[in-house]
Amino acid sequence: MNVEADTPSLAGVHHLKLPVRDLARSEAWYGRTLGYRRAAEFVEQGVLMGIVLSHPAGGPDLALRLDPGRAEAAAGFDYFAIAVPDSAAIVALAARLEALGEPHGGVWRGLRGWVLPMLHDPDGHEVRFYTTEEHTSREPGEVMRMVDAQETAEQVRPAAP
Repeated sequence: MNVEADTPSLAGVHHLKLPVRDLARSEAWYGRTLGYRRAAEFVEQGVLMGIVLSHPAGGPDLALRLDPGRAEAAAGFDYFAIAVPDSAAIVALAARLEALGEPHGGVWRGLRGWVLPMLHDPDGHEVRFYTTEEHTSREPGEVMRMVDAQETAEQVRPAAP
């Protein structure tokens, strides 16, 4: 059996979808902090129930769905990490967030690249960023292992990559 021949063709993430308690509040926050803009609307029985936000500089589309109960249940978990090109870009993002008064966890050395965790949107969803630039080389097929990620990250946390 040829695993590669049997592997379906995929092309990355089409969009991310989050439940929110207030569409206008979430749209304003994602626009102010990350530059997202409304690209589509979903109206059901005359009520705006969802929107799609697009990012002008290549970030993934973000769908927001009005669903207060699920928004509350999902608060605090980091369902995804948005890719950032390199360490310079993630440091610049951290500085932008600080200038906007948005608390976050700072830039840390992650398993493969640099990570900016602990930014929370108005519903408490953790919005995490991770660089596609890697600081560690690895062999194809190599499985990397992180033990006690928080403890390890604190030990190697740089002031700036």
